[in-house]
Amino acid sequence: QVRLVESGGGLVQPGGSLRLSCAASAISFGITTMGWYRQAPGKQRELVARITSGLSTIYADAVRGRFTMSRDNAKNTVYLQMSSLKPEDTAVYYCNAFPNFYSWGQGTQVTVSS
Repeated sequence: QVRLVESGGGLVQPGGSLRLSCAASAISFGITTMGWYRQAPGKQRELVARITSGLSTIYADAVRGRFTMSRDNAKNTVYLQMSSLKPEDTAVYYCNAFPNFYSWGQGTQVTVSS
């Protein structure tokens, strides 16, 4: 059974940083493009970053230059380093495969507020 477990969220002031982690199990992780997604209250879930098996990354315009996605295939884990956080980054963050995703995990809440 596929399992995606996100962690690392929290409350941070504007301009602050957080590092999210997502551990995956029961998928062919090493050959799967993985993505970080987020869903803000009242909005649709959106893709913010993705990373291929070859470590190529693509970022949404809203986060480019502030977020960095990485992966550790030995640990079946992806990371999202978030810096210069803004209130509009407030959302529940999820990881999943891209473009064909598995069942969603519980996500991790990121709140950017002073």
